Amino acid sequence: MTASTKGIGFAVARRLAQQGAHVVLSSRKQENVNAAIEQLAAENLPVSGTVCDAEKTEDRKNLVQLALDKYGGIDYLFSSAATEAVSKDILETTKEDWDENLNLNLMAMFFLVQEVFPHMQKRGGGSIVLNSSVLGFAGIPTVGPYSVSKTAVNGLIKVLAPALAPMNIRVNGLAPGLIRTDYSTRSLIDAGERMKTVSGRQGDFQELDQEAFLGYLQTIFGFSRLGEPEECAGIVSFLLSSDASYITGEIIVVGGGYRSRI
Repeated sequence: MTASTKGIGFAVARRLAQQGAHVVLSSRKQENVNAAIEQLAAENLPVSGTVCDAEKTEDRKNLVQLALDKYGGIDYLFSSAATEAVSKDILETTKEDWDENLNLNLMAMFFLVQEVFPHMQKRGGGSIVLNSSVLGFAGIPTVGPYSVSKTAVNGLIKVLAPALAPMNIRVNGLAPGLIRTDYSTRSLIDAGERMKTVSGRQGDFQELDQEAFLGYLQTIFGFSRLGEPEECAGIVSFLLSSDASYITGEIIVVGGGYRSRI
């Protein structure tokens, strides 16, 4: 698992460990890995972990090798590492903005799959879930490079599924909406500041604009609340499991009713 010490990734790691999986989690920061392992150990959920910057070839190889050394093989992969959806007018984006999003959100994800699938093939099959986003279906110009990169992830899922099906390897996707994570908190604050700029109102965002923004969420999502990471964990667990053995190439939106597609 990549990006699995906080937020959705951590919730998935916990759920899989609770269900008996041997979990190898990772983060770009060693302190995050240590904290996640310690927290799960306190819940009697022993897991392994290592530092992994998913953009770095050596780190991806080390993550895979740790799983092989600890457990002798790989059955499942949840790839979750991604950039933050930074708000910026698409017409003002730079090559660096595009490189950052496409390199991590798309190419690093593909190269990790490329590193993992031979080991699944040796075991007679496996299951892969790639973390996409509802923004991969509904483009938003203020997060253009991120949105486009997630659309590309959806395309990658559609291409990898038939390519790996002959090896009995399934590939599916999770497309979260606005889930309560560190990233979404920053997005809410940013949205609140924009609302104050537009409305001319001043004051504490937490007291004033968050309520207004959550009310706005209800008009577009149906729910006037954020989703919780645990509400994504069950979907990933299902897609990885034998209960989904005839499902591949699909992307499940966990978006609180956001109208992502017909």
